[in-house]
Amino acid sequence: MTPSRTTVEIATQPEVWREAVRTLPRHADALPRRGERVAVIGCGTSWFMAQAYADLREAGGHGETDAFAASRFPFDRRYDRVVALTRSGTTSEVLAVLARLSGTVATGAVTADPTTPVKESADALAVLDFADEESVVQTRFATTALALLRAHLEAEGALPEGVATVARAAEDAELALVRPLEQAVREAEQFTFLGTGWTYGLAQEAGLKMREAAGAWTEAYPAMEYRHGPISITGPGRVAWSFGPLPGGLAEEIRAVGGTLVAGGLDPLAELVLAQRLAVAVAEARGLDPDRPRNLTRSVVLADTGV
Repeated sequence: MTPSRTTVEIATQPEVWREAVRTLPRHADALPRRGERVAVIGCGTSWFMAQAYADLREAGGHGETDAFAASRFPFDRRYDRVVALTRSGTTSEVLAVLARLSGTVATGAVTADPTTPVKESADALAVLDFADEESVVQTRFATTALALLRAHLEAEGALPEGVATVARAAEDAELALVRPLEQAVREAEQFTFLGTGWTYGLAQEAGLKMREAAGAWTEAYPAMEYRHGPISITGPGRVAWSFGPLPGGLAEEIRAVGGTLVAGGLDPLAELVLAQRLAVAVAEARGLDPDRPRNLTRSVVLADTGV
């Protein structure tokens, strides 16, 4: 059986993350300076990557950082820089925000295609064309954008304690590409993804991948919030997947109610690669084509952005 295009692109991630590190010096103009007050915007997957980066940057002491869905950007707040994440460079809400901010604040964009309208909307671009995708469902561009931003923090001496280098994350991603997906996980009826700090954005992205590719029933929560109601959904045939260490006692509670716990111990970004593989596997088991997800297009272009 010929692998899906999405599967092929997922498998390239360790190398494209390494390429992001190698190309970091050429992207300096688009990235935040130490001490700047920064907002990062995106839509869908890019918003979740923005959330992960915002947590990483603040925790590493590089500067105050907020993350917003582009349609919810607060124009009455003052920032030193606004960074947009947009694979296509055509996302309507992102372009609308950049247009409104033009001339009032420094802007940068991380994109896969420098020929699209974002080149006229942002002051500077970080172009990751080597991570561009044919797939509708984002995988490698999103993780590579976050790898670039993470590598920038690393170069600035601002990686939070306990967060590994991108080089180590790429090594773990290679393991994630070959690690077997347990039958109980592949056949589960429901999936809850949990994260702490910067990994909560990854948990949300894992849930989105499962919904987009496989139409699966998924939820995502900060790990400490899981006890405050969501654990009620856990039981036999249902998965709780942790991106990073769980709070004390939570693993035992999940198992006690019959849930299947996934806590693989890989770098959280590599764990996302494993979740991407699961999304494809579940889609194909359900007779769906992960390359042609229902009701989705590669970029959302709207007549009215609401911005």
